[in-house]
Amino acid sequence: MNEAALELEKKEILKRYRGLLRACRRTLEKGDKQKIRKAFDLALDAHKDMRRKSGEPYIYHPLAVAQICAEEIGLGTTSIVCALLHDTVEDTSVTLEDIRHGFGPKVAQIIDGLTKISGVFDQSTNSIQAENFRKMLLTLSEDVRVILIKLADRLHNMRTLDSLSKKNQMKIASETLYLYAPLAHRLGLYTIKTELEDLSIKYTEQERYFEIAQKLQDTKIQRNKYIRSFIEPIETELKSLGFHYEIKGRPKSIYSILNKMKKQGITFEEVYDLFAIRIIIEVPYEEEKAACWSIYSIVTDFYYPNPDRLRDWISSPKSNGYESLHTTVMGPKGKWVEVQIRSERMNEIAEKGYAAHWKYKDAAGSASEHGLEDWLARVREILENPDANAVDFLDDFKLNLFSDEVFVFTPKGELRKMPANATALDFAFDIHSDLGSKCIGAKVNNKLVPLSHNLSNGDQVEIITSKKQKVNDEWLSFVVTAKAKSKIKQLLKEDKREAAQIGKEWMERKFKQHNISFTTENLNILTNYFRFHTSLDLFYAISTEQFDKSKLDLDEVFHQAPHRREVQKHVSGKGPVKTKVLSSETVLFGEKMEEMDYGFARCCNAIPGDEIIGFITVGEGIKVHRTNCPNAIKLSSNYGYRIIKATWANTPLKSDKAFLAGIKVTGIDDVGIISKITDTISRELQVNMKSITVESNSGTFEGKISLFIHDTSHLDTLIQKIKQAVPHSQVIRVNVSQ
Repeated sequence: MNEAALELEKKEILKRYRGLLRACRRTLEKGDKQKIRKAFDLALDAHKDMRRKSGEPYIYHPLAVAQICAEEIGLGTTSIVCALLHDTVEDTSVTLEDIRHGFGPKVAQIIDGLTKISGVFDQSTNSIQAENFRKMLLTLSEDVRVILIKLADRLHNMRTLDSLSKKNQMKIASETLYLYAPLAHRLGLYTIKTELEDLSIKYTEQERYFEIAQKLQDTKIQRNKYIRSFIEPIETELKSLGFHYEIKGRPKSIYSILNKMKKQGITFEEVYDLFAIRIIIEVPYEEEKAACWSIYSIVTDFYYPNPDRLRDWISSPKSNGYESLHTTVMGPKGKWVEVQIRSERMNEIAEKGYAAHWKYKDAAGSASEHGLEDWLARVREILENPDANAVDFLDDFKLNLFSDEVFVFTPKGELRKMPANATALDFAFDIHSDLGSKCIGAKVNNKLVPLSHNLSNGDQVEIITSKKQKVNDEWLSFVVTAKAKSKIKQLLKEDKREAAQIGKEWMERKFKQHNISFTTENLNILTNYFRFHTSLDLFYAISTEQFDKSKLDLDEVFHQAPHRREVQKHVSGKGPVKTKVLSSETVLFGEKMEEMDYGFARCCNAIPGDEIIGFITVGEGIKVHRTNCPNAIKLSSNYGYRIIKATWANTPLKSDKAFLAGIKVTGIDDVGIISKITDTISRELQVNMKSITVESNSGTFEGKISLFIHDTSHLDTLIQKIKQAVPHSQVIRVNVSQ
């Protein structure tokens, strides 16, 4: 690079640094500027020879993360310092001891939480992604700033994801959608959560994302015109009553619009609530509640409210501190409009989450902070489970991230917040683990109910116990809280381990007879050979006689050991073995577009035209998933290194191969309706059907059809033809079992 270009870069770095100082000017105290300068100088020097994949100087990234922390989350000097230094220990010669010596133990602790693990990780799951997330949460339970800085880091990575390979885009976007967006939601960072979701589907469902973005742009003028006509009478009234206010009309996120389209099987044009109106008032803390209800009264004087869509999070804030009053009203031209009413304080908390709570702590008391402490206590409990592997931990942890809440009471009148669909057994474990493990039933509002009874808002719950009670597998099917699931799994594992000891001793004797070392590596070969998840599962199956001992021929197993080791190598990240693909298949893998053996995952039934990825399984080769398949998102999030880029071959001739796909048709029941549908599919389009089921109910029908089609354009044509043949019908694609 020539000197002129380097000089321009230096000026740009300095410009961005000054922008950062302006962003944190409000929170700066004496000596803070020097701390930030010291951190900036260290980061600049440590990263001086490094560049991002885009070609930019690496220092742009820590500066951008620090800017997000200051501007969009509202964090203070310690967090800015940590954000500037967050990659130094992981990527440069700077050590944790250097950080501790230069910036103190608190900064070192936070940086440690942000530094990825290298080398050793959980052998039972081989998921270093899950281990890193677990490590970060261990530090989170000590200092919430770890996760806030990590969210800022993730947000900047998502904003600059275009320069990465398709495989890495999928891995990072899936991980973001699976873990980081729900975590931002849980911490009350709604603006960041929304942007993370939208940026994620930009890469996991690219076509749908740009289609909706374009439609939002095309309808922007008429949407703004409608918003102006809606708020005009409300504004006039607010002015006459002397309120200091701000009214915003904002479109719903692309992610939430797409979700609604999928769930309800509707088009973009049929989504009725494409935007929401937010009324923000400037009022002293003690007058907030009364003022919000006054404005609710004004809005409902002009527009009729939907009584089922009133949400009062002012009287009972969400456990992440969110406060607001939501109502949905019938606006002009017969359109439902969501209206959110809140104070400036509530709005800042909704935008910046827990970082904003500290600013308002004196005014609002510590209720919201207490909510965070309760949640962190639950996280600590899950982390303290010594037997949970990292992937199990992630599944348990994710359970409570995105859930709505119900408010229930103990027999003494103590209020407890539980996730929606929580059961009496969840409540028992929430009170105490011992109470949960001995629970045989409950009384809800003085009425006897089973353990699986779902709790509702306002229920008063009393737990009934017995010393003879033992946990069982069935409990896992109806508990929803991470604490209950984690504790039940732990207790079941303890029981299983005791039972498995007999099988382990038998296996040791068997190994000795055949002169084979009883090592972890050999046990892994044996476990994979018989398709068990872990050696504990194998020992347990032997102990409980679920495994036929007569089938165990160790000579045969270890004769095939080289093949088994090849599978181990195949999964270790060194890349799969190239093999000859069947001529009728049309998927290519990797950056070099190579042919490999593969199969289609049954969970999502990919067809040509779908955006796809490959996942390297243990023992079953490569499985092809659609990129928006929930299982693919989870696998990419936990096992990103086993994801392989997959592309449909661009063959000039349409393949004769037919792929199984499913559609759901709903509409108004009429004579001959099934005949119209089947004629369209079979006669007009000459498509073969595998199965069809139809149910009729009170004048409407719902049909599910699995059929064989060539690709997505073929399927789209079929859907349009059925819609034309059956007026007022809705037709959507659904997953089918093969």
